[in-house]
Amino acid sequence: MAVETSSLGQKISKGVKQFESITVNLYKLFNFKAMKKYFLFNIALLFSLALHGQGESDAILGVWETGSGKARVKIDKVGEKFTGKVVWLREPLNEEGKPKVDKNNPDEKLRTTPLLGYKLLRDFSFVGEKTWEEGTIYDPENGSTYSCTIKMTDENTLDVRGFIGVSLFGRTDVWKRVQLKKK
Repeated sequence: MAVETSSLGQKISKGVKQFESITVNLYKLFNFKAMKKYFLFNIALLFSLALHGQGESDAILGVWETGSGKARVKIDKVGEKFTGKVVWLREPLNEEGKPKVDKNNPDEKLRTTPLLGYKLLRDFSFVGEKTWEEGTIYDPENGSTYSCTIKMTDENTLDVRGFIGVSLFGRTDVWKRVQLKKK
């Protein structure tokens, strides 16, 4: 019995030595110190790219005047989505001197909703290259909601394209950033 135990001990010892040999050879082969530096560099690079992309996606935030100049829309970020609501109207009151409402909304219950504060832009996602997609835009002048793409042509200009189905069949409105005066 003592001979078998000794033989088992020798086998274990030999297995441990082989494992150590393989580990040393792998370490030499892959140069784990260099790999560790490379790995950390890549993590840092990905993190910085994510932060850069974050800044680019947030470039749309702010107050924008529509092409007609009738309204100003504040674009905010909610989670990872972008939305926009009316924060100013050139003519905020109707003929009766009351706040303008969404009188053309196809849903009768929403026709008394004030336009000031109304969310026109919904659910936009930043897709890169100064472009936000997958959202909708509501046109209170006709009560219709359209698929929409927003492209930033420069830091103060947005091309807002509403369309039905395919972007080819739509209309683009150029919005300008409102430079708010500091007090």
